[in-house]
Amino acid sequence: MAQEFLTTFNDDVQGVMLQPSDMNGRFTVLVDHQIVFDRKQFGGFIETKQMKQLVRDQVNPTKNLGHADKTISDKI
Repeated sequence: MAQEFLTTFNDDVQGVMLQPSDMNGRFTVLVDHQIVFDRKQFGGFIETKQMKQLVRDQVNPTKNLGHADKTISDKI
């Protein structure tokens, strides 16, 4: 997923940091210290295209993601 972010947002992000957690199963995506996605709060994982939409909404809301640019579930 980190590679997807770097490839998709190459002009919008300076890097991706992976940080181990003390809690098993934790998976949280933050943009500028703001939670974009938390697996525990959501109750599971979402598809990569949905994750890219959430990140896009924070880093460059006008960016067209092409085929991955469809409405995501209201559950998020």
